[in-house]
Formats: sequence, C-alpha cells, structure tokens
Amino acid sequence: MLLRLIVTLSLALSTCTAAWAQQSAMFGPFELHYSVVNTTFLEPDVAATYGITRGSKRGILNLAVREHLDQGTAGRTMQLEGRTWDLIHQQPLEFMEIREGDAIYYIAEFTFINEEWRFFEMDFRPDGADETYTFKFKHQMYIH
Repeated sequence: MLLRLIVTLSLALSTCTAAWAQQSAMFGPFELHYSVVNTTFLEPDVAATYGITRGSKRGILNLAVREHLDQGTAGRTMQLEGRTWDLIHQQPLEFMEIREGDAIYYIAEFTFINEEWRFFEMDFRPDGADETYTFKFKHQMYIH
C-alpha cells in the first residue's frame, strides 16, 4: 500500500520536474532505487498504519534494492545504515523494513527546513552481496 503510494507520488511529481522522480544507481548487479517525499503527501491513514508522523517539515526517504539476474530482477533485503545532514545539523536515519508481496523496501523519516539541501549517505549490503556499498546524494526540500 505505501510502496504504491510512494511510486505513484514519484511518477506524478516527475511530470512536474525530473528532480522529483524516483531515481536509481547501479552497484555491480544491484540496483538501488531511492526517492524522497514530504510526509504531507501521505494520506493520514497510510501514515498511521506505518507509524509515520506527518508534517510540513518532515520527509521520508524510500529505498529498495533489486538484483539483476539472467532471468530478470529480484528484490533483496539489505543491511542498511544511513544519515542525513544540512549545513548545521546531522540526523541518523532509522530505517523500517516493509514487505508487500515480493516488494521489499526501507523507509526512514527526517526533518528539514524549507528550501534547504539535505545530504544523504547510506552504507548498504544487499543479501547475497560480497561487499558493502556506500551511496550519497543530495535533495532540495520544500514545505508543501
């Protein structure tokens, strides 16, 4: 339910600007998908189901990893640690694993200030990987 909502939001927002679209990065045979949304985009009942606090200055990071195989791709669990920061404050990211059918994804909440750039860094090791990967990106946040 939440995955569909986040994917729908990412696709809808991508029509407004490419910066909002769900993105991905490759690490060997593993593709890490990531998106960032403001929690006000979540319906109150969906947020309550997953224990997410809605607010104009609150966001969620959504991550999922898929392994590319000869016969297609498959979702993988992963060990995951992360943090986010702006120019002044740093916050650890506490990820919650969510499974819906074959989909496996991880979400973490964070707070932000309007129009600020948030920096994100994650160390992740997908199930079956021989190494731990580090991924960094930045995203500008807006109050909606």
